Amino acid sequence: MAPQSPQPGVIPLNGAIDHYFELALYLLVLTGFATLASTGGLDLPSTILVGVALAVRGYQLAKRQQFVISEAWTTPLSIAYFVFFAADYFILSRGFLPATVHLALFGVVVRMFSLRRERDHVTLAILAFLMVLASAVLTVDSIFLFSFALFMMMAVGTFVLMEMRRSGHAANIQARHSNDPQEHRHLAFALARVAPALMFMILIGGAVVFFVMPRMSAGYMGAYSFGTDISSGFSDHVQLGQIGQIQQSGSVVMHIQIDGDTVGRSDLHWRGVTLADFDGRTWSSPRDQFTLQHQSDNTFKVPRATVFARSFAKPILAREHVIHYRVLMEPIGTNVFFLAPWARSVTGNYRMLASDGGGAVYNLDSQRSISRYEADSDIATAAPAELRTAGRDYPVPITGQYLRLPSLDARVPQLAAQITRSATNDFDRAAAIENYLRTRFGYTLQLPQSPVKDPIANFLFERKQGHCEYFASSMAVMLRTIGIPSRVVTGFRSDEFNDLTGNYVVRAKDAHAWVEAYFPGYGWQTFDPTPAGNGGTPQGWDRLALYVDAMASFWRDWVVSYDTSHQYSLGQAAFSGTRGAWENARKWARLHYASMLKWARRSQDRVQHSPGRWAILGAGVVLILLLLGNLGRIARLLHEKWLQAHPERSPEQAAAMWYQRMARALARRGLRKPAAQTAQEFVKKIEDSRLREPVARFTQVYESARFGNSAEDVKRLPELYEEVETATRTR
Repeated sequence: MAPQSPQPGVIPLNGAIDHYFELALYLLVLTGFATLASTGGLDLPSTILVGVALAVRGYQLAKRQQFVISEAWTTPLSIAYFVFFAADYFILSRGFLPATVHLALFGVVVRMFSLRRERDHVTLAILAFLMVLASAVLTVDSIFLFSFALFMMMAVGTFVLMEMRRSGHAANIQARHSNDPQEHRHLAFALARVAPALMFMILIGGAVVFFVMPRMSAGYMGAYSFGTDISSGFSDHVQLGQIGQIQQSGSVVMHIQIDGDTVGRSDLHWRGVTLADFDGRTWSSPRDQFTLQHQSDNTFKVPRATVFARSFAKPILAREHVIHYRVLMEPIGTNVFFLAPWARSVTGNYRMLASDGGGAVYNLDSQRSISRYEADSDIATAAPAELRTAGRDYPVPITGQYLRLPSLDARVPQLAAQITRSATNDFDRAAAIENYLRTRFGYTLQLPQSPVKDPIANFLFERKQGHCEYFASSMAVMLRTIGIPSRVVTGFRSDEFNDLTGNYVVRAKDAHAWVEAYFPGYGWQTFDPTPAGNGGTPQGWDRLALYVDAMASFWRDWVVSYDTSHQYSLGQAAFSGTRGAWENARKWARLHYASMLKWARRSQDRVQHSPGRWAILGAGVVLILLLLGNLGRIARLLHEKWLQAHPERSPEQAAAMWYQRMARALARRGLRKPAAQTAQEFVKKIEDSRLREPVARFTQVYESARFGNSAEDVKRLPELYEEVETATRTR
C-alpha cells in the first residue's frame, strides 16, 4: 500500500528532522563557545567576532534561511589562516594554546557557513567539543560542570538527530507522513525528554567511575600552571606596585578551615615570603633555602630556629596557642605555602619542601603543584609590656642584614625621628610609626601614572596615599633609620568567613604586605601600618555569594583535587557510617524490645476478640496490595477500553490492539504467529481456507488502519474480529 501524501500545512517528517538537527548542532556549537568564553581566558576580539557569527547563524535558522560560502572560497580561506596561525603563534598570542584556540574558532565560523556534506556536520561537532576541551584546560571552576552538562545534553540530541537524518536519507522507502499536523512537535518533545535523562545517566555513571577508580595524586595538570601576577608578587624579588596589581582582582585564591573556629573569630596574617633587602624600588630576599625533613606521614617539621633568624631562637613562653588548619589553594602558579605565624609543621602529598631564614616554606616538588595542605602554627605573641623591655642586644647577622638602607631622601629619617621623639623604647617607637601611617595616610589601589624617582618619598610627602606595599615599605625603612631591624612580609589577610562551609575565603584582593620588627629574646613581631578595610561575613543579598563559594569550594576540593586521600576518607566514612547505622539499629531494637513485645501481645488479643473485623481489614490490605501489584495491567485494560470506545482518536493504536486480540484468539486454537513473520506471511501459512479468508480480510483492514491512519477502517475491525473468532470456534 502506497504511503499517504502529507496534507496541506503538515510539515514532512524528514524536513522536520533536518531542521531540528541543524538547530541542535547550532546549540551544540553555541554551548561550546559559551563554555569557552565563560573561562575568561578568551580575548575580547575573538569573543566579539565569534559571537557575531553565531548571532547571524541563529537568525538564519530562525528565519529558515541559508547562506553557504562557496567551495571556491573555503579552501583559500583555510590555507590563509594556517599562514596567520604561524604569525599568531610567534608574534600575536605567543603561545601554543591561545593560537590553537583561535584556529579552532576560525574553523567553527567557516564551517558553520559551509555545511554541505555529512562530514561537514561531523567536523563542526568535533570543533565544538574542542572548545569545551580548551575550556577544561583554561579553568578549574565549578561553572565548568554545569556548562559541560549542558553541552553533553546538546550532544545527545545532536547525535540522535544526526543518526535519524542519515538513516532517513539512506532509506530506499521513505517514512510515511501522519495526518497529525503536530507530528514534528512530538519528535521535539520526545528528544527534550530523552536527552536530559541520558545526560543524567552519563553524569551518574561518570561520577561513580570518578569516585571509585584508583587515582594518582598529581593534582590538576601536574606541575603545569599559567604565569600570573600572583606568582610574581610572591617571589623573592618584588617590585613596588606588584601587590597592588594583584589586589585588582576579586578571584578566590584559597580557602582556609581552622579547627575549632566555626564563627570566623580569627584575624590572621598568612605569611608567604619575607623580604630583607631594599634598593629604593624593589624588595628582595637572599636565596638561602634548605630542605625540610620528610617524615613517613607526609609531615615536614619547620625548625623553630628558621622562623626566628636561624640560630637566634625565640624563648619558649609560658603560653602558647597552637592551631591546626587546612588550606585548599587554587592553581595560582606559585610554589609558596601561605602559613599562619609561626609554622611548626606542614603536611601534604609533596616529595620535597624547603624553608629559608625568613620562615617561608617552598614546594620543590616539580610534579605536584600546591593544592591541599594542612599545617600547625603557634600564633601566641609576646605582650607589649614584655617587648618594651627587650633592649637592643641584636645579634650581628640581624644588624648586618636588616638595618641596611639605600640612598634615602633626607626627609625620611627626619620624619621617623619626629614621630618617635617621645617614645622611650623600641616597641613604642614601632607602634608610633605604625599608628602615624594608619591615621595620616589614605588607602588607594590607584598606582602612580608614571614611574617616580623615589617611591617612598613620593608616598610620604606628596601623594600621601597608596596600597599596603607603600605603607609597609615606608614603615620598614623608617624603623631602620632609627636602628630597629625590620623586614617586609608579603602574603594575605582576610576575615571573610563563609559560615556555610566553615572556611575563610581568601581572594586576590586580600593580598597584603606588612612589617616584622626584631626584638632580642622575642624574635620577629608583626606590625601592620595599613589602614583596616571592610570585611567580615557577607550579610543580606551578599550572602548569595556564600552559596556560590560553597559550591566552588566543594568542586575544587572533591573534584579538581580529588585523589587517593579523598577516596580513603570516603571509604572510611562509608564503612563507619554503615557500621554506626547497624549498631544504632541494634541498640534501638534492644531498647524497644519490651514495648514491641507488649504491642504484639495486645494485637493478638484484639484479633482474638474481634476476628471478623480483623479479617475484613486483612482482606482489604491484601486487595490493596493486589491492586498495586497489577497497577500496570489495570492501566493497560483501561487504555484498551478507551481505545475501543474512541478508535478514531488514535487509529494506529486501536488497530494494533485489535490485531493483538485476533492473534491471541488464533493462538488459543494452536495457530501462533511468529514474531519474524509479517501479517501477510502469517495469513499465507493458515491452511484452513475457512479460517484463512476472515483472517485475510481482517489483516487487510488492519494494515489500512495501522499504516494508513484510517479512522474509517479501524471502526470495521470489531466486526471483522467477531468473524475471525466465529471461524475459530467452527474450525
